Amino acid sequence: MKLDPLTLTAVFEPAPEGGYTCHFEELPEVFSQGETLEEARTNLADALSLVMAHHRDEARARGSAGVLREPLRLVAS
Repeated sequence: MKLDPLTLTAVFEPAPEGGYTCHFEELPEVFSQGETLEEARTNLADALSLVMAHHRDEARARGSAGVLREPLRLVAS
C-alpha cells in the first residue's frame, strides 16, 4: 500500500511591524513568526515539532495498560 505524503498548508501574513506571522490552516494552534519568509518557515516547523512533542508527552503520561504504540512515518513533500 502506497501512502500519500502528509501536506499541511502554511499561511504567511505580513506583520504591520515587519516580518511575517504564520500558522497552519489545518492546525491553527501551531503558529509562529519570523523576520523573513525563510525564518518564518523554519520557526513554524519548529513550533510544529514542539506541539507534537508536548502532545506525545501528555498522552504517555496518561498511559494505559495494553496500549500499542508504533511510529507512523508520514513523508513530507
